[in-house]
Amino acid sequence: MRSHDIETQAAPPTPEGSELEFTMEMLELELSLDGTAPDGDDFSDRVRAAATDLKGAFLFDLPASGLVENCERIAVLRIPRDSGTGSETIFACLEADGTSIRIEKPNERTMGLASFAQAFVDVFQRM
Repeated sequence: MRSHDIETQAAPPTPEGSELEFTMEMLELELSLDGTAPDGDDFSDRVRAAATDLKGAFLFDLPASGLVENCERIAVLRIPRDSGTGSETIFACLEADGTSIRIEKPNERTMGLASFAQAFVDVFQRM
């Protein structure tokens, strides 16, 4: 991954109590990952390819360690916003049974991971 491939604008804060809406890109990503049964190693490759198809960036993946319910692994991605201005951080979550992948936006419980991802992007930008 090259630093110029990662958009660094952070998503605007979401007002408390508002629903986080899925963008067309997020829906497209989820549909491209739907219907496959990835194994542990294939998960990263499949998510990386799907993110690339959307002109997004795969940042990293890690064990969920209870951070997200019913999830074995979390891949952290940056995808373009529908508006065409900037990118946002999202998570691709490998279900605990290992048979499906779902897309989630950061929430209160995962905001620390989203902040870490932004720091990760900032480091790459400085390279």
